[in-house]
Amino acid sequence: MADPDSQAQLRAASAANGRALTGSVVANGRVSKRDSDEIVAEIERTRQSLARTIDTLADRVSPASNVKRLRERASEEAAKPEVQLAAAAVAFAVAGLIIYRVFGRRRRS
Repeated sequence: MADPDSQAQLRAASAANGRALTGSVVANGRVSKRDSDEIVAEIERTRQSLARTIDTLADRVSPASNVKRLRERASEEAAKPEVQLAAAAVAFAVAGLIIYRVFGRRRRS
C-alpha cells in the first residue's frame, strides 16, 4: 500500500496542474501519472473491444446464423462444375432406374 504522504503529494501536484490526475508511487519513489481523459479513452476502447467479442460469440452460437452459413456453403459447393456434373450423373442414373422399372413391369403384365 502506498505511503499516505506520497498520496498527499500526488493530490497536491494534480491540483497544481489544474487537471485530474491519477497515479501511484512506484518502487523507486517516482510518481506515475495518467490523465483521466487517457483512462476514460482506454476504458472506452476496452468496452468496444469486449462488445465486438461478445457480438462475435453470439453470432457463432446463433442457430439462424449457423443455418445461413450452411446455406451459403452449400450454394458455393453446388456452383462448382464437378458437383454439378456429379448431380447430373446421379439424376441420369435415377431416371434410368425409374424407366427400367416402369418398362420392366409392363413386359411382365
